[in-house]
Amino acid sequence: MQDLQQSIDLIFDYLKGVWIKKRYVLACSWLICPVGFFYVASLPDVYSSEARVFVDTRSVLQPLLRGLAIQSNPDQEIEMIVKTLFSRSNLEAIARDSDLDITTKNTAEYESLIKSLGKEIRLQTAGRDNLYTISYSHKNPQMAKTVVQTTLDLFVEDTLGNSRQDSDSASQFLDEQISEYETRLNDADQRLADFKRKYADILPNQGSFYQNYNQLEKNLEQTKLTIRETEQQMKTLTDQIKGSKTQSDSFSVRDPNSNTSLTTRFDSRIQTLESKLDELMLKYTKFHPDVIETTDLLNNLKEQRSQELEDYYANLGDGEGTELVGSISSELRLEANRLESLIASLKVRQTDYESKIEVLKQKIDLVPQIEAEATALNRNYGTTKTKYEELLSRRESAELSQKADVSSDDVKFKVLTPPLAPTKPSGPNRLIGYTLVLILGFGSGLGIAFLVSQINPILTRGSQLTSMTSYPVLGNVSHLNLSQIEKTNRKLLVIFVISSGFIVAFYCALVAADVMSINLYTRFIA
Repeated sequence: MQDLQQSIDLIFDYLKGVWIKKRYVLACSWLICPVGFFYVASLPDVYSSEARVFVDTRSVLQPLLRGLAIQSNPDQEIEMIVKTLFSRSNLEAIARDSDLDITTKNTAEYESLIKSLGKEIRLQTAGRDNLYTISYSHKNPQMAKTVVQTTLDLFVEDTLGNSRQDSDSASQFLDEQISEYETRLNDADQRLADFKRKYADILPNQGSFYQNYNQLEKNLEQTKLTIRETEQQMKTLTDQIKGSKTQSDSFSVRDPNSNTSLTTRFDSRIQTLESKLDELMLKYTKFHPDVIETTDLLNNLKEQRSQELEDYYANLGDGEGTELVGSISSELRLEANRLESLIASLKVRQTDYESKIEVLKQKIDLVPQIEAEATALNRNYGTTKTKYEELLSRRESAELSQKADVSSDDVKFKVLTPPLAPTKPSGPNRLIGYTLVLILGFGSGLGIAFLVSQINPILTRGSQLTSMTSYPVLGNVSHLNLSQIEKTNRKLLVIFVISSGFIVAFYCALVAADVMSINLYTRFIA
């Protein structure tokens, strides 16, 4: 309780000290307040202009062109434009287009203008709604509107211009790459063609070297087998021709009722077709077209042979058989000549296959290296061709994107509130200015008075002397001119009240004038 009372007494001592030094409050209030009031009142009016714009990034063509054309993210483009809108080049363009640059006289003023534009032009967003507000304040309302309009135009032009510029740059880059890869593809094609011409005897048109070698061996084996079959047919046909010379006709005819078969001109062909049919049945089923065709031809020959035998038996008694047998014998000789020619051609083919196989055997050691080089060339050619075709596809997509950009922009700007030249000043806020000046004037006076009272303290109670000297105070003596002192104090109080009241009244008058001007403007607008 005693500590609380001491704290209260200390506070009262401070207040009494400040009150005694109140002349400093009067001095500071009269030095600061009139000057501050005049400064705030003389501040030029500032006019603020703003524009609100909505950026619509929705497009009907986007879902239709998905996967067909190169599509950029318009939201990311807008975000990047917002971040780079107040770059130095853009600020210089704003100053130049709004004629603010002609108001500067030297480089320092121009630099100050650019910095002030970067700080005073504001671009605010409402979040994910793509709604932007551009504002700027200037003492000239028309200039404020011009700067906002210039900034808005630059914002729109940069967004649309960058999109088209990016498309043009992409197309130019693709054209350059396509030209380069086309040259590389032609060179690779030429190298591959020269390599194939150089090793045409080793590199087949289809398959590998070993596949070609195995195929030649298979063809050789098949040719040898065909030669053996044809020679066997030739031997059988020769025996038939020799047997026909020892008989009275070209048929080995005996008793018609015996089981001995007759030899006709169709026998060798039937035998050949039967051999061929056996080979086909080993490879295919009975429903294969070659099997069906061979079977039909074989049945037809058998029917002709049966018909010829029937005619022979019918004409055997009347002497016509001799002529028929003679014709059959000559046909057998013709068939023998044909088989000889076939054997000769097959042997030529056999020789050709053997020579080719021998040549391949001589070069078989070079095959791994040559095939490795061929694989590398083909891989290089395939990679280059794939890249070339991919670039062509990308260019088609880029051209389609450019056509889509021309027909319908992905980004549309809708100006909700166009910039206007303001008629009402937006600043400065003189009410706050007057109040701050008043607080500063009296506050500084109170602070100085308190500081002086602490440096040069005045004792108003005995306890203060006791705390300072540690000597007890036994009594006090009143001043002889106490009435004169009280009269002086009252006079000083009146002066302080009148002086402070005048400052406060001056403040109230300024505030009332400012409020009345605002109300008059509001009524005029209404």
